Amino acid sequence: MAAVARTGPDGTITVANWLTAPFNRWGVQHAREVVPTARVGRDPERHHRLPVRPSRPDLDSLEFVTPDGTVRRLVDWLTESHADGLLVLHEGAVVHEHYRHGLTASQPHLAFSVTKSVTGLLAGVLVDNGDLDPDAPVLQYLPEAVGTGWADATVRDVLDMQTSLAYVEAYGDPEGHMAHYREAVGWHPPRDPSLPTDLRSFLLGIGRGDAPHGQRFRYLTPNCDLLGWILERAGDAPYAELLTDLVWAPMGAEFDADVTVDRLGLARAGGGLSATLRDLGRVGELVRLGGVADGRRVVPREWIDDILVGGDPAAWAGNDFDYMLPPGAAYRSQWYLADPDGVRYMAAGIHGQWVWGDRQHGVVVVKLASRPQPSMAEVDVTEMACFAAIAAAVNPL
Repeated sequence: MAAVARTGPDGTITVANWLTAPFNRWGVQHAREVVPTARVGRDPERHHRLPVRPSRPDLDSLEFVTPDGTVRRLVDWLTESHADGLLVLHEGAVVHEHYRHGLTASQPHLAFSVTKSVTGLLAGVLVDNGDLDPDAPVLQYLPEAVGTGWADATVRDVLDMQTSLAYVEAYGDPEGHMAHYREAVGWHPPRDPSLPTDLRSFLLGIGRGDAPHGQRFRYLTPNCDLLGWILERAGDAPYAELLTDLVWAPMGAEFDADVTVDRLGLARAGGGLSATLRDLGRVGELVRLGGVADGRRVVPREWIDDILVGGDPAAWAGNDFDYMLPPGAAYRSQWYLADPDGVRYMAAGIHGQWVWGDRQHGVVVVKLASRPQPSMAEVDVTEMACFAAIAAAVNPL
């Protein structure tokens, strides 16, 4: 794939630079033209149409206060935060929709780690079908993981990011684990022939950390890619096929999605989904409505309820993302929960991808972006304030 090149508005884009600014603005909208992908299909017969009901007042003029006391206008913040698209749903209706930088209603956009939360929903369907036991050991599904960092972990440890692994997720380290990870999945060209060149080999090379499993949240993307592999074994089908049949088509997606795959076809269940703004809105709505889309049961109610209130605030407290959410926050089955009652929930991805829901206000916000930096604390907390202000403006209660 290193030889593949496309011309974008900022010049020639290759697998070496497609996620680096300014090339990432084009790259995140054209993943299928840079790296291998598998199709996640819609079903036209089950397309769930979203009604359109423009917000009053107009959200373009919305002002909100950031945590440091600064007043910002939404329209200015979209520019500052490199937004490519913003969608606001109220009770399932589109009340605000905004596109920039060439993104359109039919154009898929890489969602990065929002993919993890979609994978978490897929896991719940397989649990309900009797194919997956979340309390089972990882080795029950992946016996080849013996001798790895997951050898004594359970599927639940993986779902909740409570594994202890000898792995450091540092996006800015060009020689670190994350750089080698991206080479193994085909997102960057390989530099060292002695390192793994496929995702399964990379995952099986991750060793055990010193702490016990099941006690502390630690955000490590390999957990979710391993989860995707587990789901393939449990569901006896490729990840893209399972996601198509069990979530994407049943929820009434309007467009096909894509998920990137490595050279051997294993999907990036932890970060490779590309989808449209509205279809990601449907994902947020699916959670808000307890697993139902257009009156159809897609994800079991018990699984959604467990996501919303089953997390462990003690396991979350003190982690590297603790700054982002208030006390009492938690993480469950690849979803972030802002409070113990599960009123506010979210999926988040680097470079500014969000699916944020507020069940009290009946609001779902989706934001897609091409930020130059993967993650910035001051930007993330501003996003939280922005989304809360949007919910209050759409539904003042």
